[in-house]
Amino acid sequence: MLNIDAIHLREINLPLAHPFETSFGLTTSRRILLVEIESEGLTAWGECVAGEHPFFSDETIDTAWLLIESELGPRLLEADVECGGSCPAIFHQVRGHRMAKAALENAVWDLESQVKRVPLAKLLGGTRDVISCGVSIGIQPSPAHLMDKIATELAAGYQRIKLKCKPGWDVSIFEAVRNRWPDITLSCDANSVYRMKDLEDLVEWDRFNLLMIEQPLWYDDFYFHAMLQKRLLTSICLDESIRNRRDALAAIAMESCRIINIKVGRVGGFSEAIAIHNVAEERAIPVWCGGMLETGIGRSHNIALSSLPNFSLPGDVSASSRYWTEDIIEPQVTVSERGEITVPTTIGRGFEVQRDRIESLTVRRQTLHAKARVIA
Repeated sequence: MLNIDAIHLREINLPLAHPFETSFGLTTSRRILLVEIESEGLTAWGECVAGEHPFFSDETIDTAWLLIESELGPRLLEADVECGGSCPAIFHQVRGHRMAKAALENAVWDLESQVKRVPLAKLLGGTRDVISCGVSIGIQPSPAHLMDKIATELAAGYQRIKLKCKPGWDVSIFEAVRNRWPDITLSCDANSVYRMKDLEDLVEWDRFNLLMIEQPLWYDDFYFHAMLQKRLLTSICLDESIRNRRDALAAIAMESCRIINIKVGRVGGFSEAIAIHNVAEERAIPVWCGGMLETGIGRSHNIALSSLPNFSLPGDVSASSRYWTEDIIEPQVTVSERGEITVPTTIGRGFEVQRDRIESLTVRRQTLHAKARVIA
């Protein structure tokens, strides 16, 4: 049994090392909700990936804070928690709010790995010693800036380049990149910005030999993606549409996609992420791990998840230095010249938090305490 004594919520403000632009807009800094769990002398951490605005998701950092403080946190403190996998049942009465749930659940899995004295990756069922890394490149101020950025990332060893795109920043960009680098593994991410009126234009993207087109249509759609996939030689990858195992099954059955992006923070935590991984593996659908501009805490969880066997495509789990001048963990996450991250083999996450740095960045905090337990 995991006896949870307290849950600490912290909001930190952390500026990005470089601005990151998508079809949603430009991000220069992050408000980030961190969760710390205390249990009989041990501490474990989770990170909520919800953004400042309900653009990518209907959750925000503020809704997640409210739900953890008023609903999810008290439920966790009052429950008999056997393991990380207990959390979906503990939280089941609360509909939605998957990012808030993931912050708590992932911290519980972290705690369980410490109690059992095993690496988090092993506890999750990971089999990989290293994971392959791609990189996501936001919309740049100019095509020239983009070319320089790609050249830098290729020189750093990244195995796949993903370009954020939107109308007006798509065909001419793909052409320029392919003319300069005809053989690199290239994909794009539309973040749901296109519509069926763009179908004929999207079909033309087959000529760019993309590994995948990620979430081109509505964020909650399977049907129209299936129509589009029938017209495309290029694989569609679904991201926002896949909220849980049932969604994955539906998308695969409808042939809405041939690849799935699993973001542990988006789907509600490790339990659901593993379930999606498993059903995709059973049906020969490759998966990869996407990123949400996480700090090293969330990044360490992504590394552990990516060690599962069906994470066969390079994910967006890149180096800390791509996003932060200084991360909040040590050691910082680094990527080898071969474009790989070594999966930690030490107990727990494999990365220590820099508590002093977190304290210096904290702008809001709240602690939830467990009620005194009566021992019969």
